[in-house]
Amino acid sequence: MRINNKSSGFVFKPYEAPNLSPFDKLFEIFTELITYTSGDFDEAIDWLKQLDKEYKLTTAEYTIDDFIEDLKKKGYIREEIKPDGKGGLGITAKTEQAIRKQALNHIFGKIKRSGSGNHRSKQTGIGDEHTGEFRNYQFGDAIEKVNITESLRNAQINHGIGDFTISEDDLVVEDTLHKSQMSTVLMIDISHSMILYGEDRITPAKKVAMALAELITTRYPKDTLDILVFGNDAWRIDIKDLPYLNVGPYHTNTVAGLELALDLLRRKRNTNKQIFMITDGKPSCLRMPDGQYYKNSNGLDSKITNKCYAMAQQARRLHVPITTFMIAQDPYLMQFVRAFTEANKGKAFYTGLKGLGEMIFEDYETNRKKRIR
Repeated sequence: MRINNKSSGFVFKPYEAPNLSPFDKLFEIFTELITYTSGDFDEAIDWLKQLDKEYKLTTAEYTIDDFIEDLKKKGYIREEIKPDGKGGLGITAKTEQAIRKQALNHIFGKIKRSGSGNHRSKQTGIGDEHTGEFRNYQFGDAIEKVNITESLRNAQINHGIGDFTISEDDLVVEDTLHKSQMSTVLMIDISHSMILYGEDRITPAKKVAMALAELITTRYPKDTLDILVFGNDAWRIDIKDLPYLNVGPYHTNTVAGLELALDLLRRKRNTNKQIFMITDGKPSCLRMPDGQYYKNSNGLDSKITNKCYAMAQQARRLHVPITTFMIAQDPYLMQFVRAFTEANKGKAFYTGLKGLGEMIFEDYETNRKKRIR
């Protein structure tokens, strides 16, 4: 008798890092550093040199100087005139795109990927995106929607193969989904508190914005994404400006951000519209009709919060849900966010910096799979 000792199962072996070229290894670190330095090439290279001293990133055959030369040859950096009039090096649009792509891979790679190339709504009906599920033929269904293989199979089962016939009751069609489009405004708080208390909160926010921008422009081109920042005032920024984004000596004018967001969405023709707001602090500023600023950083000022609640209700009337990502855990701030969310009938996430990107992406995907009314 022969005994088969072979068995199936898992085989574990030590992790083997991808075989990257010296340039690719350094470039991955460089794109991360250039995000933290808000696009400052010289500062990023200084950091890279310090890391090289500590972790021996380069060799005698391939140095930091060789890496910089390759960056030039490949079109990632260029000579430019600095604001002080001196010459120097700066990143190009090619680098900006590489940063967005890396942010997308880091964030979106951690959550479940969908198999289709476009978002879907939960509404079945006339469309051209298949669900993989079948239903009985109904009067009015297009003939091209009839699944021939499944219908013939039903006919054989129901009538036999000897005297083959096919009836209307044998026909099945495959369900399809309506494709939906989404217009999103991403609001980023750039008030001074985003870098206070020894915690860098603006860099993760930038990474999320860059990843979301890359996701929409490359995978969902029919969707739209507008990005705005708000401090004492609010203004729209282009995707290409994201790596250079910095906080300022600002208070938090949430109302100005919401007003601009709704103004941008009013111009969109898509039915589905939403606002994502990333903030870490309480609203502390209003711009008055005479152009003066009303500011109060001490606690929650009802004059300011009531304006925020009014804007949330206005967005609700326009069928624009607001999802707030609160990077703070202060009880009184959480109370404000709860009241704000209730006024809008939106959603709120109370989160630290860890997992922020994954939550925004999952919420974006969820909202894209339903019709927002």
